[in-house]
Amino acid sequence: MEYIYFEGKIVPEDQAKISIKTNSFHYGTAIFEGIRAYYDKDTDRMWGLFFKEHYERLFQNMKVLNMEIEESIDQLVEITKELIRKNNIKDDIYIRPIVYFSDLKISPKLVGYKSRIAIYTYPLGDYIDINKGIKAIVSSWTRINDNMIPPRLKVAGSYVNSAFSKTEAILAGADEAIVLNKNGYVSEGSAENIFIVRDGKLITPPVSDDILEGITRNAIITIAKDLGYQVIERHISRTELYIADEIFFCGTGAQVSPVVEVDHRKIGDGSPGKITKEIQEVYFNAVRGKIEKYRHWVIPID
Repeated sequence: MEYIYFEGKIVPEDQAKISIKTNSFHYGTAIFEGIRAYYDKDTDRMWGLFFKEHYERLFQNMKVLNMEIEESIDQLVEITKELIRKNNIKDDIYIRPIVYFSDLKISPKLVGYKSRIAIYTYPLGDYIDINKGIKAIVSSWTRINDNMIPPRLKVAGSYVNSAFSKTEAILAGADEAIVLNKNGYVSEGSAENIFIVRDGKLITPPVSDDILEGITRNAIITIAKDLGYQVIERHISRTELYIADEIFFCGTGAQVSPVVEVDHRKIGDGSPGKITKEIQEVYFNAVRGKIEKYRHWVIPID
């Protein structure tokens, strides 16, 4: 039986239910996070990745939507660890905390409602192919912007924008979408940050280009710099994708996923690039607690 954190306690999954009248269910006004924990077979240990950082971002997002919950960040970290223990998980997993307006009222507003948090887990290996590389298209859908639905927020309703671009890519025979912002610059994937490599330098769009302020993105920047690579945050135009030496997506779900084709144009030699694979290797060792200098990114769950 799976257990879920719901309304202040850990309960069996069949007891974690909300009413069809729940306000956030109607208006998409729920804030969520995607967190990972990795199982290391060598040590028979689960490692929680960036737990505190994800809950810090959750609280920042809640502030924008005028949400408050009873639990603190430190309490949520401990609750998440206990939930994993309770579910007796020994596998790579995805953790989904979600904060929602629980009132049974119909009105699209962000004041006067009570907020609650629920947390559940499920096994998740590679959300996107991380080995052979994926094919992407540039979507016809434009990325939302900060004065519309702020992309720095992981708010449920905004992911309709992601769903449009992802679905378009799938129906076009691709694996993923790359989305441009209202100014025509590359923003990110449907739900992943993006990096390109040119002449040995990593380039990624700045936060001001309507991207999620990615926690994995920050980790990749750190790894790349530690490996001796220059990282540049600047605008990326659509056609620069076509002439990039390498491209990869990154994110909690995507991890580090090489892109080998964009709009039917081969990226580099059409296989995952050298720098991408180098970063992948470091990242996957770091998330399982195998690299001392990045050990502060993870917490053991015994």
